[in-house]
Amino acid sequence: MPLKIPEDLVVSLSGFRGRVGDSLTPEFVFALAASFGAFVSASTANGTIIIGRDSRTSGAMLSASATSGILSVGCDVVDLGIVATPTLMLAVERSQALGGIEVTASHNPAEWNALKLASPKGMFLSAETMAAFLEFAQEEDPERAAWDRLGSVSVDGGAAERHLKSVLELPQVDVEEIRALDLKVALDCVRGAGATIMPGLLEALGCRVVAIHSEMDGHFPRDPEPTAENLQELGDLVRREEADLGFAVDPDVDRLSLVNEQGDPVGEDLTLALAAAVVLERTPGVVVTNLSTSQVVEDVAEAYGSRVVRSPVGEVNVASRMKSEGAVIGGEGNGGVILPTLHYTRDAPVGAALILQLLVNEDAPLSKTVAKWPSYV
Repeated sequence: MPLKIPEDLVVSLSGFRGRVGDSLTPEFVFALAASFGAFVSASTANGTIIIGRDSRTSGAMLSASATSGILSVGCDVVDLGIVATPTLMLAVERSQALGGIEVTASHNPAEWNALKLASPKGMFLSAETMAAFLEFAQEEDPERAAWDRLGSVSVDGGAAERHLKSVLELPQVDVEEIRALDLKVALDCVRGAGATIMPGLLEALGCRVVAIHSEMDGHFPRDPEPTAENLQELGDLVRREEADLGFAVDPDVDRLSLVNEQGDPVGEDLTLALAAAVVLERTPGVVVTNLSTSQVVEDVAEAYGSRVVRSPVGEVNVASRMKSEGAVIGGEGNGGVILPTLHYTRDAPVGAALILQLLVNEDAPLSKTVAKWPSYV
């Protein structure tokens, strides 16, 4: 039967979000995934959809429901397990899959979960594609595959490692220069998917990592949004361990927040601005960000002979405008960094590597580098 969307489910370009057991149930996820599988495979005989999830306690259940729905319409599933959203997006793009589903509610509390839908390009669905999918899902009853045409499941446990290696290969990141700094970095993964890639990336860059909340059990120890008011424990860790800086990510690892060497939160609006300084010093060009991002991005762009183009709020809107403008970097003021050299997705590991490169370029503590730029808070 056609998909029935609960009234209290939050539907946006980034997916379908609700409270588990209330508006978001295994039955609904099965139906949604079946509709998505039928929609993306409408013009092909078969194909593959890649599934990943963050560490939420409901993730395994909802991922299994989504897998069953996809198999029921004859599509194959590659299960990445617990991975960052940018890891899944990169895997979708590089494998030429029909699409992807990341089961995550990002920075929302643990009782929430969501399905984020990815296009074959490794981006969220555009407004036009999402509208077409919603129309299809609510009007069409997906045709179920016969017993001998059902999809199959395979497991891919190497996606995070491939993502990590891709970050290390970025031309904007000089691995040996960063290693030479012998940095001590504090890390807060909020018991989310960050532990799949962040510690390994930092260690590969020669950092001595002191981490908190790297268990991937979904029992978030604090509000999982990496805003300044939620980073007191990370700041204490930086001071206690005399770390050079601290990184905090959200549960699905597409947002990055910074704490300076004094243990003070830098503010999410500066993550993109500081990352942009690294890219623009090497390659001046267009920076794309949304309408709600701080003016400091404009200040950084101007300092490097570049300009900022604004887009409507929403990651896919920023990414699409980046493509049309040929932007060299973009993102959002909530700690989201998009580097098109790798892919058109907010990527906290990429952001972290660029911030470490910034310390190389500036040859100064993070607090002094931040002090160069105006504060609009």
